[in-house]
Amino acid sequence: MEFVDLIRTPKLDRVTLHRPLCGSIEGTLCITSHHLIFSSRKDGDEELWLLHRMVDYVDRRIGALSGSLFLKCKDFRILQLDITGVEECNNVANSIECLSSLEGKRYYYPFFHRALFDIMEDGWTAFSIENNFARIKLLTDDWRISSVNKDFTVCASYPERLIVPKSIEDNTLLGSAAFRYQGRFPVLSYFHRKGKAALLRSSQPMVGTTMRRSKEDETLLHAVLGNGKKGYIIDTRTQNFAQMARTKGGGYEPEVHYPLWRRLHKPIERYTTLLDSLSKVIEASTDTGVSVDKWLSRLESSGWLGHVKDVLACACFVAQCLDQDEASVLCQRCPCMCLLCGSVLGPRRGSCTGAWF
Repeated sequence: MEFVDLIRTPKLDRVTLHRPLCGSIEGTLCITSHHLIFSSRKDGDEELWLLHRMVDYVDRRIGALSGSLFLKCKDFRILQLDITGVEECNNVANSIECLSSLEGKRYYYPFFHRALFDIMEDGWTAFSIENNFARIKLLTDDWRISSVNKDFTVCASYPERLIVPKSIEDNTLLGSAAFRYQGRFPVLSYFHRKGKAALLRSSQPMVGTTMRRSKEDETLLHAVLGNGKKGYIIDTRTQNFAQMARTKGGGYEPEVHYPLWRRLHKPIERYTTLLDSLSKVIEASTDTGVSVDKWLSRLESSGWLGHVKDVLACACFVAQCLDQDEASVLCQRCPCMCLLCGSVLGPRRGSCTGAWF
């Protein structure tokens, strides 16, 4: 497939761009293989470069002699393009729709980009696990870096190098990964200086209806606590949903096999539910024709503020367990919880470099 086959009108003059909080601009629209470029061709005016994959939806409003395209972007921007000519308007819309939804990673922009400037920092080396581990090493000698996930052979969603308890061998990690959904065995996400409490992340255990168990997984979690300490397992599902998961091969850690860990349910809706709720908020916020009362009603019906409250409340509860109880915590099914909790406890985690770990 050639990109040029999808671009029916590569260049179009007399196009008007409307952006929120900005005045209207008339200029030239160009469509390339990966970008939508708009320029007024005037000195001092900025150009708009929009990556096709940033477009989530194209809304066409076609008239008798012209049309308008509303580009709803994934960063919540809404851009309006007024185009003279019905055929030209449809050609632009068709091209954007095709180029924004190409399947196959080999068509993505990073594989075609050639930097025209000196690269000051390499993203592949900007975030070093050694630097993060060095700070932990100053506090305790109970952890190590493992390369058990080299080439992502154990877990596709974990990095190649992970921080795990020093007393645990890689064979034990492999056994635990075989017991966890998609191989996401418990790994360190944040280490709290006070009380030397650890925040770990993992997926649900594959217990099933037969109550399967894993000695390796039990050994791994026991090694996290040390002698005389207890921890919390935060399950972001409801208790009924966790029970139902057993019928599909999943489940939760039985207390009889994990006596030092106390399981608590802090329900958070599924990721798809959160996205649907966010979409309703964006739709309500971009509808400028509704009254204030109607907007408030749509905001409340979206449930978005309730979801935000639940996530923040859970993150604060986990932070309290680490800081006040000085107890280690294992979070399941919600990676954002580890990031939020770390941001609450450590200001550095709020930065781009501090968030990666």
